[in-house]
Amino acid sequence: MALAATVLLNGLTLAALYFVVASGFSLIFGLMRTVNMAHGALYLVGAYVAYAVFEPLYDRDAWYAWYLAVPVGMAAAALAGVALQGVLLGWMQGQELRQALVTIGVSIVVADQLLAHFGGTPRQFFAPDALFGTTPLPLVGRYPTFRLVQIGVALAVGIGLWWLLARTKLGLMVRAGVDDRAMLAACGVNVPLVSLAVFGLGAALAGLGGVIGATAQPLAQGVDGRFLLTSLVVVIVGGMGSVPGTAVGAVLVGLAEQVGQALFPTYAVILTFALMVAVLAVRPQGLLGRTA
Repeated sequence: MALAATVLLNGLTLAALYFVVASGFSLIFGLMRTVNMAHGALYLVGAYVAYAVFEPLYDRDAWYAWYLAVPVGMAAAALAGVALQGVLLGWMQGQELRQALVTIGVSIVVADQLLAHFGGTPRQFFAPDALFGTTPLPLVGRYPTFRLVQIGVALAVGIGLWWLLARTKLGLMVRAGVDDRAMLAACGVNVPLVSLAVFGLGAALAGLGGVIGATAQPLAQGVDGRFLLTSLVVVIVGGMGSVPGTAVGAVLVGLAEQVGQALFPTYAVILTFALMVAVLAVRPQGLLGRTA
């Protein structure tokens, strides 16, 4: 029972991190229909820029180092995302293959530049004292507090996105643009500006995931590909453009990964893709995705 509870908690906390990153990908890919294969690179940008702010402050024992690094990482990723959308992707709307090729090239260039500047040594944030340590839980015993914080962050992101998309004027414009961009533009809405705002928000969530992820585990070159691939799987399983679907997909993928590592670690990755294949065989649009 203790092992099962630990695996379950590990799966949920990992799913929380996947949801934060994949929710940004879902906004860009699912709602805007923009194929952004540089989403993992935005994760790296947010994490490394935040680390550049965090490290000197942490060396001076500044208690606010981590709290300052979080918004700085989000802002850096958001600015990079806005630049990517405004300069390269804005005039490629509807050209999925071109978008994919361009963003793959951007991700390679960004990863190489970060490698040249920061080197290949793994980096890691250290959680502030209030989030450090362990929390007593039934069955599990003592569990890392920061992993529980990840769940809280994911819940806050999910509620915030639901409110934004369902209860605000921006959310109304975004949902209308999914169905008919031309009609939305004819109504006087600045569609390119809305696209920039949504892309910036999705990129900021990738940056947030970068700081959270690098606090939970070391940050190194190559994690951008991992989180890009995981975001794709999560969005495909849950359904494109659906925030609840992204949450369900993240939970299923996180649990599948942790259960696989506990039972047959050598073949754990197969379980994740088997889950995706099974979902696509039954519901090609994803578990909570809309039918065409």
